[in-house]
Amino acid sequence: MTTWGLPDWLEPVARAAEVVEPEQMSRFLPPESGGGRQSAVLVLFGEGPRGPELLLMERASQLRSHGGQPSFPGGALDPEDGDPRTTGPLRAALREAEEETGLDPAGVQIFGVLPRLYIPVSGFVVTPVLGWWREPTPVRAVDSGETARVFTVPVADLTDPANRATAVHPRGHTGPAFLVESALVWGFTAGVIDRIMHYAGWERPWDRAKQVPLDYHA
Repeated sequence: MTTWGLPDWLEPVARAAEVVEPEQMSRFLPPESGGGRQSAVLVLFGEGPRGPELLLMERASQLRSHGGQPSFPGGALDPEDGDPRTTGPLRAALREAEEETGLDPAGVQIFGVLPRLYIPVSGFVVTPVLGWWREPTPVRAVDSGETARVFTVPVADLTDPANRATAVHPRGHTGPAFLVESALVWGFTAGVIDRIMHYAGWERPWDRAKQVPLDYHA
């Protein structure tokens, strides 16, 4: 992976990816037994009308798993993606992003990966793959049965303290949340965004006492 050609504003993310430890990203780490379904997501940064932005999608509401929840493009590794310990997650992240949003992978420059994390509710071991959208192409919800919409969020909105809150799950656990683009971003996706902004030095002080309750279907 190369950081050559990245815009200056993205360099802090690349540097953070090189040094951040798994425990600094999440308390949910892959099982030591090696279990869990290997998967990857594409954390894709681009340049939009309002400056730096991040690509997200909203899962279709009828899906049994994480229905209606904003997320990064991504999914489970296929055998043809290759070794999950090396380049497999990179191929999977690009392949899934193309399948879900219609983007052209040729315009994406992979510049880093974050530590593998674990989603206990689904048993996925997820590698966040960092990309620079060097040559943007049109995106859309390719399969309406899987994806409700595909959208970008300005980084300025993600760092705005007015758009930040603490999500409170009915079971009692809490985590970071973002209220952006008519969406509530929470869970795994919000956690990764939160840690990226923190370790890249983009985070601004925000009111952690501001809470947003999640419903029982979350």
